[in-house]
Amino acid sequence: MASAIEVRGLTKRYAAVTAVAGIDFSVAPGTVFAFLGPNGAGKTTTTEILEGLRRATSGEVRVLGLDPWADGTALHRRIGVIPQDFRFFEKITPKEAVEYYAALFGTHPDPPDLLRRVELPDKAGARFDTLSGGQKQKLGLALSLVNDPEICFLDEPTTGLDPHARRAIWEVIRGLKREGRTVFLTTHYLEEAELLADRVAIIHHGRIIASGTPTEIIQAHGRPERLRVRAAPALADYLRQHLREPVTATDGFVDVELADSHDALRVLSAVQASGIPWDDFSTLRDHLEDVFVRLVGPMDDGALREGGSA
Repeated sequence: MASAIEVRGLTKRYAAVTAVAGIDFSVAPGTVFAFLGPNGAGKTTTTEILEGLRRATSGEVRVLGLDPWADGTALHRRIGVIPQDFRFFEKITPKEAVEYYAALFGTHPDPPDLLRRVELPDKAGARFDTLSGGQKQKLGLALSLVNDPEICFLDEPTTGLDPHARRAIWEVIRGLKREGRTVFLTTHYLEEAELLADRVAIIHHGRIIASGTPTEIIQAHGRPERLRVRAAPALADYLRQHLREPVTATDGFVDVELADSHDALRVLSAVQASGIPWDDFSTLRDHLEDVFVRLVGPMDDGALREGGSA
């Protein structure tokens, strides 16, 4: 199979509103693909079309070679899905939940083994309403694996979790990739996408505005590497006169853009030669979050969450 997911010219309209405006992307088998976008960008609509929950207005979509809308029954037996803020029956235990899902799919997983894979073996007999947020998300992951899926759609699986629980979910996702499964991940934690994803697509106003590996996106849209020195603005004035690199001064720091990392020593020599007092220094590189903010604007805790019909 050339692609686990293939999307060409996908469009979705709601009356006068175009939620998805002719996007193209593909996802290779056995990779982690992060689909990012601010609230209302078209992220959830696209994901639900891939899962066979919404019908596209136009364009071609293939998931595991199937049309998600026309071949939904066959597709759903081959994919796993964990929605945002996973919820389940309050009194059920994780072991019972796995057995219940297995009965629905007609599969025969080993509940203890499945719970062990998601780092939840010690909670097999605990009621759902006594689990922590991270434990509930782990159970959601376990249930998404009951049918031994080829693709896992994980919709913000770490939202609201503490750092320890988030990292545990990351290890589960890495484990899915090692098993050869494809992971389609939506998240509003940009460092999560940068750490986990083989490829990333950023959607904004229904169009994909950047795609590639995290490194490719940062190189294409980020700022050059910078040397930062804690010093008064007078140092910036001096360096502008003695260096060819762009220099900025903000909030007690002086930043000098570096065309090459080897330039750092020459810049530091100029800093020392200035005779102007300065403190510690560091080098700065843009991350995926920096690029995202430059492309779509600043975000808050819910900025990358999507609601409504978009």
